[in-house]
Amino acid sequence: MDDISCKLLVIGAGPGGYTCAIRAGQLGIDTIIVEAEKPGGTCLNVGCIPSKALIHAADEYETVVQAAAGWNLLGISASKPALDFARTIAWKDGIVARLNGGVTGLLKKARVRLVGGRAQFRDGKTIAVETRAGSQVIHAEAVVIATGSEAIALSSLPFKGHVISSTEALALTSVPRKLVVVGGGYIGLELGTAFAKMGAAVSVVEAEARLLPHYDAELSEPVTRRLAELGVTILTGAKAKGLASDGTSLMVETADAQSATLAADSILVTVGRKPATSGFGLELLDLDMNGRSIAIDDRCRTSMHGVYAIGDVTGEPMLAHRAMAQGEMVAEIVAGQKRAWDKVCISAICFTDPEIVTAGLSPEEARKKGFAIKTDTFPFRANGRALALGREDGFVRVVARTDNHALLGIQAVGAGIAELSAAFSLAIEMGARLEDIAATIHAHPTQSEGFHEAALKVLGHAIHI
Repeated sequence: MDDISCKLLVIGAGPGGYTCAIRAGQLGIDTIIVEAEKPGGTCLNVGCIPSKALIHAADEYETVVQAAAGWNLLGISASKPALDFARTIAWKDGIVARLNGGVTGLLKKARVRLVGGRAQFRDGKTIAVETRAGSQVIHAEAVVIATGSEAIALSSLPFKGHVISSTEALALTSVPRKLVVVGGGYIGLELGTAFAKMGAAVSVVEAEARLLPHYDAELSEPVTRRLAELGVTILTGAKAKGLASDGTSLMVETADAQSATLAADSILVTVGRKPATSGFGLELLDLDMNGRSIAIDDRCRTSMHGVYAIGDVTGEPMLAHRAMAQGEMVAEIVAGQKRAWDKVCISAICFTDPEIVTAGLSPEEARKKGFAIKTDTFPFRANGRALALGREDGFVRVVARTDNHALLGIQAVGAGIAELSAAFSLAIEMGARLEDIAATIHAHPTQSEGFHEAALKVLGHAIHI
């Protein structure tokens, strides 16, 4: 195959990569994007989108089960609930396929050339791609590395057979009778909760003293309570030691140094993700690294001229929306625009039940940075919309500077609270003060009123509590 050239070459068509390529195409930059799998990356294909589809299906099924059991407080009744999991997976796969086609169409609309195959660096401006038709060499003036991340495996529990990562969990053909989740972070609890609602007997093994250790205890407590309501067995301060002699059960060292064995049809290992930096010749470039991730500056430039890196491959926070914002910025930099990364906050969402949203600094983080702060919470038990939804567990918390009342952080936990993440981020990015939130009319009845009331409460005059 003849060599081809372009101004911008993007390696990886995940959220960061395809956003970068599309924006570059819109700006008239001759762009090629290379992807070994389907466009959309982990997020679209085996992460964010399919997991949220599964979570929604599980929520709907739980409602029907409760109605059949006479637990439904709304007076709704049902009989003989059944879950056709194959149809659930087919529906989930249909959403993914539709979005795959959408990304491909958007790349085409932006006149971006998509090359399917695995890339291999030859030097900082040249890669070879093993396509179905043979090896394709591509030369570029600028290169963007957007290879994403991959699940971390435990040496004692390698991914094989019924020991699975989140990727395999989203491709199961039936709901496991007994599911053991190793790792009580957001990925494990999102999927563990969904499978518990669909009838699996779920156990969670977490090495730290509590679940969701990267969130503060006040935020994680409602999630822990809900898991208990669902009958999930929680082992904190416990370590997974490997498979038992039967080859299926999990051996665990409990918090009191005792040994336990957990029977399992599937063992879901979710102990984190790591930057995907191997398998495509990155070592030939000799880039500066931050541990496992590629080091970048405030323009996503690496230590090699003309080579950029975006998204999970650059480390935390590993969030699709961060990658997309970086991709857009890099495309505009390559087009000659003056851009730099100056984001004040990046919101993060844990799609557990209830959901958790964090934006900006927590009270502890703010104090560690030397701020004198004012902070308070408004509980959803005093919010009309939350009560009407039958989901009053949770709250909104605001963190502000004592001197000028500028917002430093906003956190919330509650049913459906993810949809307030944009409002939280916008307030912090715009430099809003407590008085700005208090003076903004929030529609009634909505859960967003919790944000309004939390600001009022810090100011000393909440209305509804």
